[in-house]
Amino acid sequence: MTGLRAGLLVGAATALTVTVLPGTASAVPGGTTADEVAAQVAEASHELEVVSEQLNEAKVVLAEQESAVEAAGAEAAAAEEQLSALDGQIRRLARSAYTGSGLSQLDLLLTSDSADDLVSSLGTLDVIAGHTNEVLTEVAQAAEQADESREAAAAAAAEAQRAVDDIAAKQEDLEARIADYQERYAALTAPQQEEVARAHGGASLPAPSGVTASSAAAQVAVDTALAQIGDPYVWGAGGPNAFDCSGLTSYAYAAAGVMLPHSSRSQSQMGRPVSRGELQPGDLLFFYSPVSHVAMYIGNGQMVHASTSGQPVKVASIDAMGSFSGARRIAG
Repeated sequence: MTGLRAGLLVGAATALTVTVLPGTASAVPGGTTADEVAAQVAEASHELEVVSEQLNEAKVVLAEQESAVEAAGAEAAAAEEQLSALDGQIRRLARSAYTGSGLSQLDLLLTSDSADDLVSSLGTLDVIAGHTNEVLTEVAQAAEQADESREAAAAAAAEAQRAVDDIAAKQEDLEARIADYQERYAALTAPQQEEVARAHGGASLPAPSGVTASSAAAQVAVDTALAQIGDPYVWGAGGPNAFDCSGLTSYAYAAAGVMLPHSSRSQSQMGRPVSRGELQPGDLLFFYSPVSHVAMYIGNGQMVHASTSGQPVKVASIDAMGSFSGARRIAG
């Protein structure tokens, strides 16, 4: 089923009209066999997962940018508050230094009882004046910081808005692709749908019992992921009743108190890398380059994952996906 990346979701060359697919070797309009259509649908599933995970990643980036906007706004507010407080402090210093109970240099000269008293009083006035200058410097720095904070907030807000617009465009395109894929998938016979599932996610295996992880957090994550077996695959879903690939792993680890971004690419940068020979239950497995699919290792060469549309969360061989690109240990 390789070599079918011929842009099957766009372009007239791939605009197959599938209505009835009576048998695995039967022909469909245009001389395309039902098996070939099934292969194309399997490839479509992968292409759609790539787009879906890109969308998930864009949402993660957007959340980070929105946090940056919030932080910049808080920083600007703090600078404004400091500026206001320092302004009041300067006014008090000015009143105490140059008004009130005779602290001008002329008054000190006329009222001092001795030379030592005069020197001491002048020193006090210089200290006040010097401190005032320090405060003035702080005020200037606070004002500059406030301006920089506002600029940072504005830039982050603009970037976040661009991300929102990009996500909206991707979402619209993805929804159109999903509708096309689901129509083609629904037209396949049950055996052909099973072939699609095997091509993208592997044959379903019995759920193991007594899986033991190396840490308490990993154990909770494994148990939670296995408890979702049978739940439907839905693009962009993160539970509790439907999942995509990264939605399942983030949901499982959230149950263990470990927050993972809902994105296979972002998850592939979490924790620490482990080799295939070091795999332990709870480790995350990543597929394709760039990463567009994630599963959870459960031991004995098996994984649990949300594999593809039309297929529930299931256990499969670690080799079922192909294109294994690495693994990360999140806990333990």
